[in-house]
Amino acid sequence: MLEFGYLDNREQGDIFTRTNRVENDRVILQKYWMDTKRKNTREQIAQSLADIINQLEIYKPHLLLLGDDNAANYIGNQYLDTGIPVVFWGVNGVPLKYGLLESLEHPGHNVTGIYQAGYHLESIKYLQLLVPGLKRIALLSDDSPTGRSLAKKVTRYSNEGMLPVTVVKVVVTNSFTTWKQEALALQDQVDAFFISTHNTLVDDNGEHVDYLTVARWHLKTIQKPEVVPSSHMVSEGFLATVDDTGFSQGYEAIKIMHAILAEGKMPAEISSYAPGRGPFIVNSWRAKMLGLTSRLEQHAESIDKIVESHDAWNH
Repeated sequence: MLEFGYLDNREQGDIFTRTNRVENDRVILQKYWMDTKRKNTREQIAQSLADIINQLEIYKPHLLLLGDDNAANYIGNQYLDTGIPVVFWGVNGVPLKYGLLESLEHPGHNVTGIYQAGYHLESIKYLQLLVPGLKRIALLSDDSPTGRSLAKKVTRYSNEGMLPVTVVKVVVTNSFTTWKQEALALQDQVDAFFISTHNTLVDDNGEHVDYLTVARWHLKTIQKPEVVPSSHMVSEGFLATVDDTGFSQGYEAIKIMHAILAEGKMPAEISSYAPGRGPFIVNSWRAKMLGLTSRLEQHAESIDKIVESHDAWNH
């Protein structure tokens, strides 16, 4: 937004991040949160949707930006074929599944945007550089739209023989107890884990478990390497990813927004697309924990970025 002139300076960006609103001579930006990572029952999603729709009817935006699957699906379909242009980003997999587009090349309605292709196959291949003899993996995922999408994609790759490893088991659950039991049982059967999203887990009382709590348990309990779908999870302490970069998702969405607002283009005529793959990122702290430092040094030329943070460890 700063690059395209919708913010006057970085301070306005900081204000927007803190307060969910910023206003200047060119634009008024207002942010609403569905919060469906934590409040993800059918009733909670319905209530969140109703609250936001009420706010939007009062606010009367000239354009809607929708981040992630639930916003794109639930809010996007409320405003499909209305006079308000809609731009989504962060949708996992091809966004045709939500009925918002006629095709990727020619969306045909008032909705278009950016989606995450997911570089899961690439992530597993790169993980083999760090883990000699990697042959068997298991996938752990929460039972969210994002998690299910990632799990289905890895399962499809496995069924079609596209993976260089055997997928021993795919676990999709919102029970933190089940997650832990499955991880403990599987760690003696696999050489590594693919950790998908871990945002919507609940404890035995139905209370939401913070994603950093999930990550901390895994890092302190499971002594097998893991690959993850995004860079922020590597910053939590997980080992590695070929990043489907969140920055690129947001940046490309703003480019589309600018084309609509400043250049007069119609969403129906703007193709929906996925940005190219991001960097191969490795967490040197986790590598040391797992005894993989020498492998990291040996394959340094193949690693695009090394991080040392482990945000979940002391959470």
